[in-house]
Amino acid sequence: MEMDNPNSVSNSYILAHTSLESEVLQKLHRETWAKVYAPQMIASHLQGSLLRMISYMIRPQRVLEVGTFTGYSAICLAAGLAEGGKLHTIEINRELEEIAVRYITEAGLENSIVRHYGEARNIIPALDCLFDLVYIDACKEQYIDFYELIIPKLRSGDFILADNALWYGKVSDPSVVNEKDTDAIRSFNNHVQRDARTENMILPFEDGIMLIRKK
Repeated sequence: MEMDNPNSVSNSYILAHTSLESEVLQKLHRETWAKVYAPQMIASHLQGSLLRMISYMIRPQRVLEVGTFTGYSAICLAAGLAEGGKLHTIEINRELEEIAVRYITEAGLENSIVRHYGEARNIIPALDCLFDLVYIDACKEQYIDFYELIIPKLRSGDFILADNALWYGKVSDPSVVNEKDTDAIRSFNNHVQRDARTENMILPFEDGIMLIRKK
């Protein structure tokens, strides 16, 4: 007897036992898939739920997001901010600003989210604050650069989350060679693993999230 794909069954069960997506996020998800190039870059409902839960657990005063896209993950992360907290989010593609602003405003978070547009490697050093939580989901080739710029802006016990740590399962497949993004994520994962300043683990969730704590 053939069994269904266990991952599909698991995801269906998980979704059935996860709080529903908010109306704002549902609308943002639909519009992104209908109108935006490379819509698969948007966070899923499950991923957004995890980011929201982590933010609520930490209750951060300052959050940094590298890679706004259309604003889905920013809205999720900002939900758990401490009173008066701010989320700084960086996006290189200014064409996405209109949709992100519209949904951030609809979510009632326009005063909690500070948007920056441009090259993250230039913007991060200019941010004059420390962060309790950082989420990286942008150019894979620059992950190590982002990481090294962010570490000085964390105190002991603060966290980084880096998306796509498993990169469609390719990072653990030795037959996959000379692929730019796969090689970049492998290099990042190895870089973090060797860094004595932090401790880390990969969460086997969606496309993998590297959870990093500064010692």
